[in-house]
Amino acid sequence: QVLLVESGGRSVQAGTSLRLSCSTSGSNFDFEVTGWYRQAPGKQRELVAIRTYGGSTTYADSVKGRFTVSRDNTRDMVYLQMNGLKPEDTAVYYCYAQLRRRDYWGQGTPVTVSS
Repeated sequence: QVLLVESGGRSVQAGTSLRLSCSTSGSNFDFEVTGWYRQAPGKQRELVAIRTYGGSTTYADSVKGRFTVSRDNTRDMVYLQMNGLKPEDTAVYYCYAQLRRRDYWGQGTPVTVSS
């Protein structure tokens, strides 16, 4: 069974940096896509950043130049480096993985950015 577990979310001041981590397990195959989504209070879940196994990345316009998604296949980890955080980045961040056309989600880790 595929399991994604996030960590690293917390309350921070605007302008600071934070790194989220996601531990992946339960698959003997490499995920085709991994990355991060987020859901702010009262809003729909939205894509933040994803990365294909081949290395292609997609970022939300709102985070381009500030966030970086990466993966370490040797450690089965996915990361989201977030720099220059803004109050509008406040949300629950979910780790995401796709394998054989199935979507997998973590339980979410909250990030709160205060001004």
